[in-house]
Amino acid sequence: MTRPALIGDIGGTNARLALVLPGTTDPYSILTLPCADYPGVVEAVQDYLERVGATGDQAPREACLAFACPVHDERVTMTNNHWDFTKSEVKDALGLELFKVINDFMGQALGVPHVPDTDLVTIHQGAIVDHATRLVIGPGTGLGMAGVFPARRAWIPLPNEGGHASFAPTDDRELEIYQHFHRRYGRVSVERVLCGQGLLDLYRILAEIEGLPSTATSPAEVTRAANAGDPLGRDTILRFLKILGDTAGDAALTIGARGGVYLCGGIVPRLIDWLPHSGFLNAFCAKGRMRPYNEAISVHVVKAPWTGLLGAAEALHNEEVE
Repeated sequence: MTRPALIGDIGGTNARLALVLPGTTDPYSILTLPCADYPGVVEAVQDYLERVGATGDQAPREACLAFACPVHDERVTMTNNHWDFTKSEVKDALGLELFKVINDFMGQALGVPHVPDTDLVTIHQGAIVDHATRLVIGPGTGLGMAGVFPARRAWIPLPNEGGHASFAPTDDRELEIYQHFHRRYGRVSVERVLCGQGLLDLYRILAEIEGLPSTATSPAEVTRAANAGDPLGRDTILRFLKILGDTAGDAALTIGARGGVYLCGGIVPRLIDWLPHSGFLNAFCAKGRMRPYNEAISVHVVKAPWTGLLGAAEALHNEEVE
């Protein structure tokens, strides 16, 4: 009897777990469990397996879990929740023969090639270049960024920390924005601006610059205000997307992303309707002498809800992922 493998995409708040059959990347029995309900990853996985009936001779012997934190050491300490474990302890406790731990954005990058076209929204149709690097970038709790390259036998992930590159203002208003961020944080990375907290900070900074009242107290409230017609909320969203265009365009040049740019994460899919009205595409392409290079790159928004799980399934037997 064929045993399924366990895959997971685990953030600061929720653990999304699923099963996958050998040789496939199609997750099933997907459940989302609150991390706060469990002492650690072992207890969460054990509860999940009980719930879906994957115990006994159906208990997984292989697993790949993606975590929203650094995972290169033997000990993994979650950034935004209390889970703290060693890889060997988890492997032994769950009786696994193969246990891979990857970063959550590596999971996003490896998952993108498996996302069906129906879950992609193309906002710029460039040239089709099959055997070329793809850029996956997405603001959420932070700014995730990774590349993925189609090698002969497997997708090769190209993880990086591009979200921590320096924020580069491109006009007078952004110079003012930079100065406000700098006074608060010191060095200003693009992640300081392009994340949930950054969206809220940007809203408050624009309110201060314009001498307007600042009423939103969360990123979601900024978006709701914009959707309700609030001018400050609108200007915040449009500026956020324009800066994302600058950043994605720079990253595409840096890694040679002629295979396309894929926007994912928790924020951009909620702002799809704003993208055509923003300066995203112009900023993405406005690279001086390299404008034609970026104009030839396709840009898509990833709407698939399980991209991280697809990436964990890809990573499970991908020889390029240790």
